Amino acid sequence: MRLLTIFLLIAQVTFAQKFFTRTGQTGFKASVAAFEPVQALNKSTSAILNDKGEIASQLFISAFKFRVALMQEHFNENFMDSDTYPKANFKGKIENFDLNKLSKQAQKVTLSGVLTIRGIAKNIITEGTISKNGTTIKLIAAFKVTPQDFEIKIPSVIRRKIARDVTIDINYDLVEKK
Repeated sequence: MRLLTIFLLIAQVTFAQKFFTRTGQTGFKASVAAFEPVQALNKSTSAILNDKGEIASQLFISAFKFRVALMQEHFNENFMDSDTYPKANFKGKIENFDLNKLSKQAQKVTLSGVLTIRGIAKNIITEGTISKNGTTIKLIAAFKVTPQDFEIKIPSVIRRKIARDVTIDINYDLVEKK
């Protein structure tokens, strides 16, 4: 009986359809008008989506690229402590996900889960779009967080140059894992 249970669990995991990327794009914008843009892009986000709509993604903080190298250095060393907290991750679910109903036409979806940055977890609920073209699923979403959500200290000297709300954008092309 125990062997049968183990086999059924393995079979369920093995036969579940999965889609993944290692080149997902995650960007953020924290710009304030009249000051230099504060924004960066990470083109190496890893993400996996299963046929139940469960999604997990992970990125290295230091992989965010800024237009200005000094800004990137300050981001990693002074704000994000990327040596101590090298990764950020998200684990969640696409609500009412039905793989069989996906098409080339983008559909609105609700994405909910837990975003963890600097070891601090925050519940996230946002709207996005999802579509499927052949064996590729495209997921696009955006949500807002504040530096305080993750205990990121912004010195008062530059506080007015950084937006209170930071917009995080995700754009993933997930291919079927075979």
